Amino acid sequence: MEAAGARALGRLDHLGPSWHVIEWPRTDNSDLLLDQGQDERAGFLAIGPSGLFAVTIADHGRARVLVAGDVVQINGKRPAYVAETRRDARRASKALSAAVGLSIPVTPVLTFVGSGVISVYGLPKDCLMATHRELDRLLVAGGNRISPATADKLAQVAQHPGTWMNGTYRPAADYRWYDDGRTAADKPANRR
Repeated sequence: MEAAGARALGRLDHLGPSWHVIEWPRTDNSDLLLDQGQDERAGFLAIGPSGLFAVTIADHGRARVLVAGDVVQINGKRPAYVAETRRDARRASKALSAAVGLSIPVTPVLTFVGSGVISVYGLPKDCLMATHRELDRLLVAGGNRISPATADKLAQVAQHPGTWMNGTYRPAADYRWYDDGRTAADKPANRR
C-alpha cells in the first residue's frame, strides 16, 4: 500500500506550493485494523485552492474493477471502499470544523492504483472517483474556491496533532485566521 500511495502522491508534486498533502494520523482504532490485516487502503488529506479532499487509495493491481454506483467489485469481492471514503471525509470535516470553529467541507475522493481495467456503470453520489494518473487533474478541476493563504492555514490546522484527538476539549493551540486582530465578521465583502 505504501508503493500505491507513493504513486498517487507522485502525481500531486507538480500542483505547486499552494497545495498541501497531509497523511492521515493513525489512531488506536486504525492501528488495530492494520494489525488484523483488514486495512487494504491508504489515504491522505489534500488541501489546495480547489478545496479540501479526503483521498482514499485502493490498490487493485492487475485485477479488473467494476463500479456501479456505491458498489465496487474487485476479483469477485465487494469491499466497502465508497462507504469508507465517505466516512474518512466526514471524520476529517468533523475534526477540522471542531478545531477551527467553522463548518469545513471535505470532499471524498476514491483513487484506484493499478494496471487492471476499470469498468464504470454509474458513479457514486457525493464521492469523486479517479485513477492515480488522473488524480491531479481531478483535484484542480474544481477551480479556485479558497485562497492559497486559507489553504495554508487549514494545512497547519490539519497537521496539528490536537486536531485529530477524540476528546471533548478544545486544542491548546491558538488558530488565528487574521493576523491583524480582525474577526471573520470584520472581513470586507467581495464585490463581483
